[in-house]
Amino acid sequence: MPKRLFFKNFRLPNVFVLLLIVFISCALLICINFFTIKILSANRAYVNGESHYSKGQKDASRHLITYLYTKEPIQWQHYIQELKVPQGDGIARKTLLKVGDNEVARLGFTTGRNHKDDLDDLVWLFVNFKNVSFLAKAIHEWEQGDNLINELFIIGTQINAKIQRNSLTAMDQQKFLTKISQISDQLTINERNFSNTLGEGTRKIKNLLIITNIIFILIIILSVCSYYSIMVKRLLISKKEIEVKNEDLIIVNRELDRFVYSASHDLRSPITSLKGLIEITQLEDDVNQIKYYLQLMHQSLAKQDQFINDIIDYSKNKRKQIVIEPVSLRELFDEAISQLMHIENANKITFKQELLIDEIQSDGLRLRIIIGNLISNAIKYADNSKQEMFISIKTYVDNDCHKIEVADNGIGINEEFKDSIFEMYFGTNKNKGSGLGLYIVKEAVENIKGNISVVSEKTIGSKFIVTIPNSYGI
Repeated sequence: MPKRLFFKNFRLPNVFVLLLIVFISCALLICINFFTIKILSANRAYVNGESHYSKGQKDASRHLITYLYTKEPIQWQHYIQELKVPQGDGIARKTLLKVGDNEVARLGFTTGRNHKDDLDDLVWLFVNFKNVSFLAKAIHEWEQGDNLINELFIIGTQINAKIQRNSLTAMDQQKFLTKISQISDQLTINERNFSNTLGEGTRKIKNLLIITNIIFILIIILSVCSYYSIMVKRLLISKKEIEVKNEDLIIVNRELDRFVYSASHDLRSPITSLKGLIEITQLEDDVNQIKYYLQLMHQSLAKQDQFINDIIDYSKNKRKQIVIEPVSLRELFDEAISQLMHIENANKITFKQELLIDEIQSDGLRLRIIIGNLISNAIKYADNSKQEMFISIKTYVDNDCHKIEVADNGIGINEEFKDSIFEMYFGTNKNKGSGLGLYIVKEAVENIKGNISVVSEKTIGSKFIVTIPNSYGI
């Protein structure tokens, strides 16, 4: 009997300790998740607010440009009304920095077209986390944007004053148009940086949340393991599967967040530009000037078309299953070249082909994406100053792998950009591409278990080498 009492007295404290550990872990987990969700909700509110800020600024610029050329008072009223949106957010930012939460700040956010249900989260995040690195950086971008909004307001005031005095000249119109365009372009950069910074902070918080969840879940599991060893083994197996899926989801969500933030600006920018150009063209009588505006419209539409094509390639590369089948490289090269001859200067380029291999076993869709983007880039970044422009295409076998080389004597790549060219939305010249092409190429190559490398020298040219497996294990 004493021995039984000993074991009874020995086990009871352990049971209570385990229960206490489980209880505390669960309580902490709930608190951490609650505040993390609140932070993410506030981040989402700021991203939505930035969208209203951006739209208000762009609409205000459009109305001001129209007013500059039409002198219609209604356009001035529209400009003032739309400019109040970013100005309201600016008032909220300055007020929160100086005195914290008050009615002035909330009224500013309301003027900025933020939803009333988001005001508490907006104020709470700003007041409590304004010194945290990612939010401090976003607030700095916000401040720079507000300074540009103030410049836009001053320009609007100058334009209105000249119109009221009937002293506005054609030279004044051109000068003001240039200033407005420069401010609008810089604001687009600030707005994108603001969203990207918040997106980066959101992803870090999500990663910390997952790590914290895993830690506390492990603590709870280990506590229960002492009495339920069989259950623990099953839980460990399930846990590993969940971790793998979570890692995949994290990668997909990270790419999706970045894609959505950047794509929303890239898709909206050409549309806003077209609206402004159309309104200006309708008021123009000079045929040469109209042709110039039409040329700008065509460039904007071509850029939008390229971006949409890149999005389609990105979607196909993500969704379509890998299908290994016989593929003719010669046909893919001929098809890509014929489809890309509409690009500027394409007809001046000499295409050299040395195809030591033609038919291979691989995925036709991915190869079409890879070849099309590499040749398209070689054409776009050709060097017009050279007497002969060429693109050299080679295929051969090396170390039991298929090799595809696309080389050119174009403008080349700066040394500092070489490590970044395959990143999403990286581009050395945004006017020539969307920044998605090489990112999609790298993903397509990795999907067929290959790799890609680049050799390039500024003003000399570039060579992209794609390595594809000779065979695929089943």
